[in-house]
Amino acid sequence: MALSGVVGTEDGVVFIIDDDDSVRRALEDLLESVKLRALSFGSTEEFLRSQRPDMPSCLVLDIRMPGQSGLDFQRELADLNLHLPVIFITGHGDIPMVVQAMKAGAIEFLTKPFRDQDLLEAIQSGLEKDRARRRHAMAIAELRRRFTDLTPGEQKVMTLVVSGHLNKQIAAELGVSEITVKVRRAHAMQKMEAESLADLVKMAEQLGIG
Repeated sequence: MALSGVVGTEDGVVFIIDDDDSVRRALEDLLESVKLRALSFGSTEEFLRSQRPDMPSCLVLDIRMPGQSGLDFQRELADLNLHLPVIFITGHGDIPMVVQAMKAGAIEFLTKPFRDQDLLEAIQSGLEKDRARRRHAMAIAELRRRFTDLTPGEQKVMTLVVSGHLNKQIAAELGVSEITVKVRRAHAMQKMEAESLADLVKMAEQLGIG
């Protein structure tokens, strides 16, 4: 494994998987020239065994390698729940291969020789896509934490509220007074940091509640 590129902030990292050492070195030099951090690997197995930094990232992946192909590894990443934006590079691409890769979520498919600028633009797009995914995941994790902090009664009231039930209906459903429903509803709004019912409904949708 080779590490190249020095950046002043933990902006992101580009993973490179290619069995050709000269290609890896050339890509490392290119990324270093624009101050992008790179981690390179000679095989998919080496990549999976590695300790990878927890930061925005994308993957530059050779589509044809001994053993496991890039397309097979793309499918494995999905099975492992590793959500990495993938940029394929190849010296021998064809239309069915491109279609398969793009359908599986690849953000770019570059045939060698390709322009450095095309690769750099694809990498920047991949890093930004992963930043957005991570921001969304963090927001959902925070919402889940807030929901977990609700009491069981508050959770039940919130679930029924966002499903469109009126306080009277919720009281009858749970066997409590309307005043209790109103108190639990107010507490749920406060703990979820929802400014309105619309906010609460949106949060519930993001959590898959209701």
